[in-house]
Amino acid sequence: MKHFMHTALAIAALLLPPMSTLDADENPASRFAAMTPTEIRAYELEVMRRIADLALIPPKLNTSPLPKYDYDQLDYGMTIGIERTPKGRLWACWVAGDDSPKAFFVLATSDDDGETWSKPRLVVDGHSRDLPMDRSVLVGNLWTDPLGRLWLFFDQSMDMFDGRAGVWAAVCENPDADKPEWSAPRRLWHGVMLNKPTVLSTGEWVLPISLDQRDGFGPFKGLFKELDPFRGANLFVSADKGKTWQRRGAVQFPNPDWHEHMIVERKDGTLWMLARTTKGIMQSASADGGRTWAKPTEPPGIRQPNARFHIRRLGSGNLLLVKHGDALDAHQGRVQLSAWLSKDDGKSWEGGLILDVRKGVSYPDGFQAPDGTIYISYDRNRKTEGEILLARFTEQDIAAKKVVGPKSKLMMLISRPLGIKK
Repeated sequence: MKHFMHTALAIAALLLPPMSTLDADENPASRFAAMTPTEIRAYELEVMRRIADLALIPPKLNTSPLPKYDYDQLDYGMTIGIERTPKGRLWACWVAGDDSPKAFFVLATSDDDGETWSKPRLVVDGHSRDLPMDRSVLVGNLWTDPLGRLWLFFDQSMDMFDGRAGVWAAVCENPDADKPEWSAPRRLWHGVMLNKPTVLSTGEWVLPISLDQRDGFGPFKGLFKELDPFRGANLFVSADKGKTWQRRGAVQFPNPDWHEHMIVERKDGTLWMLARTTKGIMQSASADGGRTWAKPTEPPGIRQPNARFHIRRLGSGNLLLVKHGDALDAHQGRVQLSAWLSKDDGKSWEGGLILDVRKGVSYPDGFQAPDGTIYISYDRNRKTEGEILLARFTEQDIAAKKVVGPKSKLMMLISRPLGIKK
């Protein structure tokens, strides 16, 4: 309630005309007394759009975040993603602040294969005391492209979702250096993204961007009607190694929840999209490179709670799926994070390695190293423990349903906020 009171006061101040335009004895409210309800509503929408435009201001990357953002100053942890750079450095990214308008990004690195991790090395925090309300940085991911560059994707929105938001990207050409240098963030499009791009057999890069089918929260609801035709699980494509991105198509899923969609290319060249909905995972497919998509359905035999999952093509040609539950067709909520393999492009699955049996584990993301090792980051009990964790395993571990590899290791700690108040 306090947050919205602050917002209401700020909006009220913006609604009033500047004092320099008023006579000394003029009542500021008289301007609106002469307006019709329709005119007043139009003015309110104009003001809210101006506030939403504050999310278009380019964010800054804080490459010297200590001591302000040290672990003893953090009290929350929601994982975003993990990636490996060409020389073997691991980068992890997570959300601090809260899964709310208070959110911001924190990044750390490991130079010993995930055994130990640095203090925060990079922070993206869009908040400012000068703003009338919170400006959040909530979701995104890390990705090493085929050229060896490390990409940091993130969204920026006023409040939690202003109906438009925006996906931004910064690129690091030297991610293994002592002092990595990042490009200035550039805005790619509206919406948000939470999963890594996919490189197609054509050489094109495919980026999943979600423009939420809900048209804004709170006072922003209905503000960007012109974007309604583009709401859904969008597919963006780059044919010039990330210089430009073009929207190619989209899927509208029933009862979506942030979409969080992932795309893999099947062996027959079709694209397979899986997305998060309130009822679990749903799927669609495209036979024309993502321009048109089939009617969404439920993938047979896969049951997942309303939560993020992870799917990717491995070097062996198999598909990896990380979901909740110790069975493919069942789950008990956000518990028992497990890994599965498919040798036939998702028609059947085998394995079932439990990565973490505990409750409150969620949001897997990962990659495969050149030696075949699979790395999956996830979080546990965001508000209480706030742990960001790592599982390091192989396809052989998945098939055996237990850790058998010499390098394999589960429940490795990436970070834990020390400012949590019990």
